[in-house]
Amino acid sequence: MTTVTIQRDHNQAYKGFTCIGHADYAKRNQPDILCAAISALVIGTINSLEELAGEELSVVTEEATGFIRCDFQGVLQERSSFLVDAMVFNLQNLSREYGTKYLQVKFEEV
Repeated sequence: MTTVTIQRDHNQAYKGFTCIGHADYAKRNQPDILCAAISALVIGTINSLEELAGEELSVVTEEATGFIRCDFQGVLQERSSFLVDAMVFNLQNLSREYGTKYLQVKFEEV
């Protein structure tokens, strides 16, 4: 199962997120379409925040465990918050469609 935890402060401003685990949705010897979708959303959002919005991020990854940690180094611009909103929205839709057995989206106040 993949768990994505979104960190926000007491004002609901995004501070970062963590993604860990593999969805394990695929049947034997087939590509895991859910894991690929999650990875595309998370990595695409990180790349967009850095390259398109110019945000400063601290990113740590460990491919074997499916671990990605992204911390925002400052207050996000409005357009950057929108990018994270879109990622969260799409991850929640995937969780509803495929089930929380494979993907859980959680929120944490930091």
